[in-house]
Amino acid sequence: MKTLNVEYAIIGAGTSGLGAYSKISRQTDSLVMIQDGPYGTTCARVGCMPSKLLITAADHAHDLSHSDFFGVPASGRVDGRRVLERLRRERDERFVANNLRYVEKIPAHHKLEGRARFVAPKRLMVDDAVEVRAEKVIIACGSRPAISEVFTPVMSRVLTSDTVFELEDLPESVAVIGMGVIALELGQALHRLGVRTTLYGRSGRINALTHPAMQQQALDALSAELEIFPSGRVVSTREDAQGAWIEFEQPDGQRVSRVYERVLVATGRTSNLDRLGLEQAGLETGQPEQGQIDSRTMRCANLPIFIAGDATDELPVWHEAYDEGRIAAHNALNYPDPTPAARRPPLTVIFTDPQIAVIGQSYRHLGEREVVIGELPFSSPRHVVWNKVAGRMQVYLDAHSEVILGAELVGHQAEHLAHLLALAMTHGMTAEQVLEMPVYHPSAEELLRDVLMDARKKCAHQQAERAMC
Repeated sequence: MKTLNVEYAIIGAGTSGLGAYSKISRQTDSLVMIQDGPYGTTCARVGCMPSKLLITAADHAHDLSHSDFFGVPASGRVDGRRVLERLRRERDERFVANNLRYVEKIPAHHKLEGRARFVAPKRLMVDDAVEVRAEKVIIACGSRPAISEVFTPVMSRVLTSDTVFELEDLPESVAVIGMGVIALELGQALHRLGVRTTLYGRSGRINALTHPAMQQQALDALSAELEIFPSGRVVSTREDAQGAWIEFEQPDGQRVSRVYERVLVATGRTSNLDRLGLEQAGLETGQPEQGQIDSRTMRCANLPIFIAGDATDELPVWHEAYDEGRIAAHNALNYPDPTPAARRPPLTVIFTDPQIAVIGQSYRHLGEREVVIGELPFSSPRHVVWNKVAGRMQVYLDAHSEVILGAELVGHQAEHLAHLLALAMTHGMTAEQVLEMPVYHPSAEELLRDVLMDARKKCAHQQAERAMC
């Protein structure tokens, strides 16, 4: 058996792992990056990029079917094979290939392929063939789709975000299980590409949004286009010659039984930490408990172990994963003296139509803090021109300082307004400071201006009431 002695071991060569590698490799040659499975990040292979390629094709199909509103009658036919061929070509030859070119430049002695697990503190076994002894370990092992046992009878027809993009052609029908980011984005895209689609939720909540009015706004907007059973549970499944049967029980006890060619299970992802034997690394329970991973240092339980990216199951988005890899690397390099990092304001965008975005502190996370909510529907002149007036924006201000704390959005081109708000929050700006910037007419940004003006009026009203007391 081969033994490898290094100062740093990085488990995983995804976005977080590569972020950590780029930082540590500039400081030392005593490191190894261990990858289980093919190279290429979750984002490039099965996440952000292929999903957006599918959504873009779906949006073109949708625009054609609704162009008559603008006096431009049009028709088209969706060629499912060509849609998926183009998706894989762009994914493989552009996004995955760019990642692979970077990996190829990494020196061979820094790369080790196989599945790692702890056999003792600071000791890893890789495929029972190589023992790696490392003083510090960065875990960026990612996650995998979670699939409930209820779907075992129809597993031959089950798809996940890891497999859906490998379809040769679009199915005739699909049941989408879940109402998170993956379920909403892919469910709407498949529907717009002509697939008979039904979404089945559990809690009735739209992922990410926390204000009840925003939850309802999103559900109403999406339900206007999609068939959605927002809450309940899948009680049983079975397969016959017709396809996969889903029996779904709603909160009132009523059951829905439908048959589909495919079932897309998108109920979340499970961290791969459970495969690492962390109990051998010094963790009492074998898995990090709540609060054991410091989000400012990524250090786990005061051990020389740092966990980043999807493995933490906290902020599974690309820029956060990369940041966490870099933060973990910085603190591994400076162990045992961690340096807490200033994290960026949270930013989540769901690329449905209308788009959904949450920036900074969500309504739920504001807790008992005294805030003022500025809000308006997505009915700016520009949105009227687009014929995209579904949705609403809420911006949360500190009631005393008028500093922008967070926002929740449902509406067309919410991604751009979300980035403006994230920029403002990064610099701790007040509503007044943002309103000093020019806003062109007509533009979507006028809506942000109007919402901030609404919030300022409410702040002034509250301050006047306090002065009278």
